[in-house]
Amino acid sequence: MRADEGRERAGVRAEEPVTILTVAREAGVSKTTASDALRGSGRVSERTREAVAQVAERLGYVPNGSARHLRKASTGTIGLHVPEVLTRSSYYMSFVFGVVEQAARHDYDVTLITSGQRRSRPPRVDGLVLGDPLSGDPVVESLMATGLPTVSCERFPGSRQADGVVWSEHASMLGRLLDHLRESGASRPALIVAGDESDWAASVHRGYLEWCAAHGVVPLVRRVSFDASGDEVRAAARALLDAAGGSDRGTERGDTRSTGQSAAGRAEQGDGRPSERGAERGDGRAVSRGAGQGTDEGAAVLGRGGGGPLDALVCAPAGAATEVAPLLREAGVNVLLASCVDSAATRQSDPPITAIDLRPKEAGASCAELLFELLSGAAPVGTERVHPIELSIRASTRPRP
Repeated sequence: MRADEGRERAGVRAEEPVTILTVAREAGVSKTTASDALRGSGRVSERTREAVAQVAERLGYVPNGSARHLRKASTGTIGLHVPEVLTRSSYYMSFVFGVVEQAARHDYDVTLITSGQRRSRPPRVDGLVLGDPLSGDPVVESLMATGLPTVSCERFPGSRQADGVVWSEHASMLGRLLDHLRESGASRPALIVAGDESDWAASVHRGYLEWCAAHGVVPLVRRVSFDASGDEVRAAARALLDAAGGSDRGTERGDTRSTGQSAAGRAEQGDGRPSERGAERGDGRAVSRGAGQGTDEGAAVLGRGGGGPLDALVCAPAGAATEVAPLLREAGVNVLLASCVDSAATRQSDPPITAIDLRPKEAGASCAELLFELLSGAAPVGTERVHPIELSIRASTRPRP
């Protein structure tokens, strides 16, 4: 039966709103009983509960979310923080939509909080979702100090930890990507990575170094800033090509000096460890303690065995691979190209670029759902969940002939 037919049978005019009193009157129960039946609370028999629910559905009753949140001493809103430098990224836009859609299912609104917003008081929200929080971000520090229930997407690389964490196995997925490149004929993959300010970037960096150590390959790494411009990314790629590509000048000289581009990034130490490696966490994953420092500390170390010309390039920052692709074509080099973040741009590139699909919308929804479980008591503080990610293999890493 349609809602308008149900209203007509109950004698409710079309312009008259259907309230809990309307439902109670039609079901022949008190307002309190009707409210308890629809909320699943109170001492209401299952038979009465079902009868009230059927009446509410027939009349097209929609609960007043504001009133319900008021009764529960709730704001009906959760806060969502993403780093301000990343709000332009398509990944984070998808992440935001995932949080918003999941919140709507719980009849909640979402307030967006960026790192550019300095607050003198805590936000008026019931809880917080932190998207890939960066170490050294004062807004994140202040939000985590509010005592509000908090869920982070990836761990916070600082002294505090969120009440719940949704994280992905980035290091092992990068290992799978590098194995694929090796099977495609590459023997000297290089990495452009954002600094270790985030758990995601640190995990990608660690996964690369572990793979290189396992396969006897000398690391070739360039670090760029989280908000790196296209020029900065291309400068890092040129520096890698210059150091281990056509000229091989670095190999000939054993040269560890910078190639002159300040965006070329930090070097790796000769033993393959990050130059600012942090303490190990309880799960064995490292956190960088050198985040936020400069990015002009020399070129990648060469000439120590396991070297050779660069024949594959993995770009970690979102959008970096599509910035580098034209440069590789112009240089005429046979270098396989892959990205650690999938997007419409990587899928539509010519050729399409192999990428790791982080499934950002699903990640946002998972973070929001865990927050609501913490708010309701359905999940204990300290809950961690692994968000699955996928490797999408495309033409940019087609096996070498």
